[in-house]
Amino acid sequence: MTPWSKFSIPQITAENRGDGATILRADGPLGPFDRCMGDVLARQADARPDTVFLADRGPDGAWRKVTYKEAYALARSIGQALLDRGLSQERPVLIVSENRIEFALLGLGAAFVGVPFAPVSAAYARPGQGFGKLEHVAQTVAPGVILVDSWDRFAAAREVLEATGAEIVVAGDLPADAGVTPFDTLTASEASGAVDAAAAAVDPDDVLKILFTSGSTGLPKGVMNTHRMICANQAMIIDVWPFLSERPPVLLDWLPWSHTFGGNYDFNTVLWNGGTYYIDAGKPAPGLIETTIANLRDVTPTMLLNVPAGFGLLMDYLEKDEDLAARVLGDLDLFLYAAAAMPDPIQTRIKKLAEKVTGREIPLVSAWGTTETAPLSTSMNFPTTVSGNIGLPVRGVEVKLTPVGDKLEIRVRGPNITPGYWRNPDATEKAFDDEGFYCSGDAVKLVDPDDPMAGLQFDGRIAENFKLVTGTWVHVGALRLALIAACAPVAQDCVITGHNREEIGALVFPNVAGCRSLCPDLPADAPVSDILDDPRVRAALADGLMRLSDQGGGSSMRVTRAMLVAEMPTIEAGEITDKGYINQGAVLSHRAELVERLHTEGDDAAIIRLRREPAE
Repeated sequence: MTPWSKFSIPQITAENRGDGATILRADGPLGPFDRCMGDVLARQADARPDTVFLADRGPDGAWRKVTYKEAYALARSIGQALLDRGLSQERPVLIVSENRIEFALLGLGAAFVGVPFAPVSAAYARPGQGFGKLEHVAQTVAPGVILVDSWDRFAAAREVLEATGAEIVVAGDLPADAGVTPFDTLTASEASGAVDAAAAAVDPDDVLKILFTSGSTGLPKGVMNTHRMICANQAMIIDVWPFLSERPPVLLDWLPWSHTFGGNYDFNTVLWNGGTYYIDAGKPAPGLIETTIANLRDVTPTMLLNVPAGFGLLMDYLEKDEDLAARVLGDLDLFLYAAAAMPDPIQTRIKKLAEKVTGREIPLVSAWGTTETAPLSTSMNFPTTVSGNIGLPVRGVEVKLTPVGDKLEIRVRGPNITPGYWRNPDATEKAFDDEGFYCSGDAVKLVDPDDPMAGLQFDGRIAENFKLVTGTWVHVGALRLALIAACAPVAQDCVITGHNREEIGALVFPNVAGCRSLCPDLPADAPVSDILDDPRVRAALADGLMRLSDQGGGSSMRVTRAMLVAEMPTIEAGEITDKGYINQGAVLSHRAELVERLHTEGDDAAIIRLRREPAE
């Protein structure tokens, strides 16, 4: 029995059509699933009343815990409070909050009585960046109730929030004269028969939640997620991960609930299977990853779900502390990464560490989906040596690979697909092709054109690719991964440049720990700028450019100039999404002067150039 035998891998049928498209679908029907998410909560409250469902750190640093029985009762009380306030499918709840228990309970209460809730990034309410996105979202949702997670956040965005006319509910401590509703007011309501009637009336096609896109190419769009979408998606997950029904997951998770990875995949996988969700206030960023490490000293997870950047930073700590690594990995069923392709160096580090501290292989799996697909549409649950393998379509999903230029766009149809965008019929119409497939804008290719069971390989965002002045297409996704791998351990991430130019360049964001390992004689408190200026770090990056060039692929895979950038991308500037992956367009826009400098001829000590022509 291998570590991979716990997964179920459906057989895939491929249909090659005359129009150049290929349809992939899993053999066999999708199993039955619950009518709505309120039924799921009721089911778990009955089956596991005393199991801890949710936990987070309170003001005193201790874990606050809520069992399934308690969550069910509180959700019913909140549902009553929302009905008393006249909320409905047309008058939702807006949540502006970091992940916390009150956020989860309000969402569960709204779902229970059929009221949509719209969680948005808490960064939208941070001062200093403007409140344009928050104002757009608030006007689009037209909420009856708004939850804000702190008095400070409310105060910063007060004018925008109050302009909606909604009742403002604030979690946490409040001043005596706050003039807003404390969260406890909602949970103090006594559930009546109206709650049961509303719960019974929820239709599978009612909107459960509204999740907003990142807005990297315009204002955010509200993706309608129905009960059917989410319940069907959980049936798809349990179909490929059947062990979850026997071993409820324990998760320590930071991924924001305003996005589909954390808010749908992670949260609902725990709820659906009666597991325990520890809310992590840390993030994969300097100054915040330390919170995650401290929490991992208290929690033994059964799964680690993260974005590639998160795993990279986590490895920096676990590799130095084998006792902690043994605790974190000792009871682990799997690693799952999504939201971006995993660079080979990080995969190698994960596999080596798991083998070293546990003596066994821990599967490293991946998946693909979008906010519009609930999100799971493909799942990689088998060993592979192909970077960016996103696996196979899950049961119930049809995938269409459609030629767009010289790429294949992945399009999806199934019960997990959104009916469209909240109060935006024009965007809804543009999102689907004439056969009803959702057009994702992501490119993929078959790992083996003769064997669909080998999986699909992520091939970048169609809109990110560009041409050099020579007419050569540059496929950003593949080049980014290749560059990071070639420039290990210097590069943590990068942004590819060169649109309408003669050569390809890269803004390289450093792996500071990796750079420091190249110059161990530098003082421990040496500033990042000194580390990046060290000749050994610059030489390592130059060597990486040569290694990449020697791999072949012609001018489309040859980066001739690079610049180490000490100022890391930020969520506030939109350069990093809340899920932790880099927004190529936003970085190029915000750092246009650096890009221009990178491609200007002449002597510039900051620019590291390819030292020779590629090997013949």
